Amino acid sequence: MPDPTRPSGPRIIAIANQKGGVGKTTTAINLAAALVEQGKRLLLVDLDPQGNASTGLGFEPQARGLTTYDLLIEDADILDVIRPSSIENLYLCPATTDLSSADIELVANEKRSFLLHDALVQPAIDAYEFDYVLIDCPPSLSLLTVNAMIAAQSVLVPLQAEFFALEGLSQLMLTIRTVRQSANKDLRIEGVVLTMYDGRNNLSQMVESDARSNLGELVFKTVIPRNVRVSEAPSYSVPVLAYDSASKGSAAYRALARELLARHEKKEGKG
Repeated sequence: MPDPTRPSGPRIIAIANQKGGVGKTTTAINLAAALVEQGKRLLLVDLDPQGNASTGLGFEPQARGLTTYDLLIEDADILDVIRPSSIENLYLCPATTDLSSADIELVANEKRSFLLHDALVQPAIDAYEFDYVLIDCPPSLSLLTVNAMIAAQSVLVPLQAEFFALEGLSQLMLTIRTVRQSANKDLRIEGVVLTMYDGRNNLSQMVESDARSNLGELVFKTVIPRNVRVSEAPSYSVPVLAYDSASKGSAAYRALARELLARHEKKEGKG
């Protein structure tokens, strides 16, 4: 039975697309940083064996300590996995390549799909007073991604503005529907955000038009432009908002954060 004295807990959003190279991790890092700028406290869970979200926040592989692998496979306490980043109020559960074997190692575990959910609902995490938890999923519809979807309230989908972009979306939507029917009936689609958008390119405009006509209100009004500063920032191990605050990429992620918060306020009846 739920504890009525416990706070409601953070809003948990899985950032997922089984197609690689669509700006998933870039969106996870920069949306997190933009939400922190808006006064939110945030945990970013790196669930991608590539560990790019961890690298992008300045965590070298040898200095990551306990990781999401230890959280899921070794039953580590989440309080021992959460690490503060260099950005105030932004925390990380890091990942390393150890996570690449997680699917195989979890097969025999009866609770294999609920491990991340169980870790994130521990009362001890309340002390951090997180407003949001963002989960950077691997570029596959694996057991790790299913863990994220069962732990989350919603899924945010970065969609690259390129040919065939919408075709890959159908399989992701099918997975979300399956998870909703079997394990997390409240899971919904947070929205679709167009990434790597070039307004001068007819193809980008066609993909946007196609996405909006097919998905309607699910598509965020904000689009993330193809921007060299966004591409450069990870090599300096900081979000683009810290690397070049005045860049078009920074402005876009700030706009996305504001739009996301406005959607939530509207749903909660505050605006």
